[in-house]
Amino acid sequence: MFDTITFTKLLGAFCGALLVFTLVRLAGAGLYSTPELAAPAYVILEEEGDTPTAEEPAEELTFEELLAAADPDAGQRTFKACAACHKVEEGVNAVGPSLYQVVGRGVAVIPDFKYSGALDGTGDVWTPEAINAFITNPKAYAPGTAMSYAGLKKAEDRANVIAYLQTLGM
Repeated sequence: MFDTITFTKLLGAFCGALLVFTLVRLAGAGLYSTPELAAPAYVILEEEGDTPTAEEPAEELTFEELLAAADPDAGQRTFKACAACHKVEEGVNAVGPSLYQVVGRGVAVIPDFKYSGALDGTGDVWTPEAINAFITNPKAYAPGTAMSYAGLKKAEDRANVIAYLQTLGM
């Protein structure tokens, strides 16, 4: 019923079909792919006589300048990711400690919250700069921290969140 020659024919047909599909995929990828350009192929000038100029890179603002221009309302929206583990009500802890009046508060000082001990030696007070460093990359700032959040990568988002935290309890 199912002898060696039949099995060999089926295996050969399967391998042949696999080879055909692979070759068709490679040919299709070669025909329909677009190469990535390192620079624009040509520049369209607005007016006759214009010369193309290289754009100057945007000047990076310092953290203090970002914090001065920060939007607490945008920070409140960004804080929603933090709200999964932190509460902003006074004395209400969750997985993480309450962040009510955290700016200017001592580090790891809430008596009814069990800290991991990773924050020891990181500083005495949660200044805006310390909070910025911590929420950029918590694991790098305080190795061994129980905080599993990867951090906020955008400096503007961090400044907005800190501006929001500064408004709590005012």
